[in-house]
Amino acid sequence: MSDQPTSNRIRIAFVITELDVGGAERCLTRVVTGLDKQRFDPHVFSLWHRPAAGKDSLVREIESAEIPVRFLNARSVSQVWRSRNALKREFQERRIDIVQNFLFRANVLGTSAARAAGVSRVLLGVRVADPSRRRTVLEKRAARQADRVVCVSDSVAEFAASRWACSSEKLAVIPNGVDLERYPAKQPVDLSSLGIPSGRRVLIAIGRLHRQKGFDWLLELAPDLLRELPQHDLVIVGDGKEQAALRKQVDDAQLTNRVHFVGHRLDVPELLAASDALLLPSRWEGMPNVLLEAMASKLPVVATRVEGAEQVLGDLATEQTVSFGAGSDFIEAVSRIVLHREELGQKNRLRVESGLSVETMIRQYEELYESLLRC
Repeated sequence: MSDQPTSNRIRIAFVITELDVGGAERCLTRVVTGLDKQRFDPHVFSLWHRPAAGKDSLVREIESAEIPVRFLNARSVSQVWRSRNALKREFQERRIDIVQNFLFRANVLGTSAARAAGVSRVLLGVRVADPSRRRTVLEKRAARQADRVVCVSDSVAEFAASRWACSSEKLAVIPNGVDLERYPAKQPVDLSSLGIPSGRRVLIAIGRLHRQKGFDWLLELAPDLLRELPQHDLVIVGDGKEQAALRKQVDDAQLTNRVHFVGHRLDVPELLAASDALLLPSRWEGMPNVLLEAMASKLPVVATRVEGAEQVLGDLATEQTVSFGAGSDFIEAVSRIVLHREELGQKNRLRVESGLSVETMIRQYEELYESLLRC
């Protein structure tokens, strides 16, 4: 692959904190590999080191599309903040026209480096409505330096307007898109390979094992939920720093034969295809990719009313969302939707087909980039 700039294309640097498999990382991969290469020349920069083998599937996908990827090799938060000058040099050497940042640290560091390098246009990518004070202070400062703040949902845009004082002119909303050809999977995963006995049915929850995702609350509900649904087990997909605490919750509730932690997986489409419903118990979000993937897989969902969920579900949100903390409502909704899973699942699929495809998302990014350089 060539690292030399091509003068007749718009040179865009995509800066992200890391490239492990996750929702924001997958979105960036879809965008950079889907851009029209006759009009755009994408370059990818990760503040962290290259993911370990087995977790580098997105990196390999980007590289196979002959898109240059640079890792600044930070191995701690303090090293990340020292990466600014390296980014500045990269932007200048490649004569970058636009910097598109993804995620908190990239938003802050990439924006500072881009302005120091004299980059023409700078964009923030806001994926979640994180209420923490430190993030608010730093991203508000970065937003003042940016030309556009790209939000994944209307709710996140409202958050940026209220917490960061962003004007409506500076805000842009580009919802996540889902690869409709990848979902649903043609063949579901064999549940026995996960240690689940033959004949059992499955509810699935997917995400980082982090407080944001609300798995602790879901496990508080698990005894009553699984008592209501004696034929179902709960499968939790993902890893993270709360894994030990969550496993202890399951042990304490004596549910180790009903709740299954399967860790990081690359076969999410096949796991969804083997499930009856997706459970999304998050405290806050932006626009959950896994929600789109479940809907594309023809699954019903029960989600908390977090940012982006109601926008994704549209008219289908009433019967598939509840307030975080409303445990009895959550259990009732799950018990109800598994009885109507085929009907709701088909409606969800039609909903994502109507305007939430990855192709629609890429086209919106392309239009935004070209419009910025015309200003």
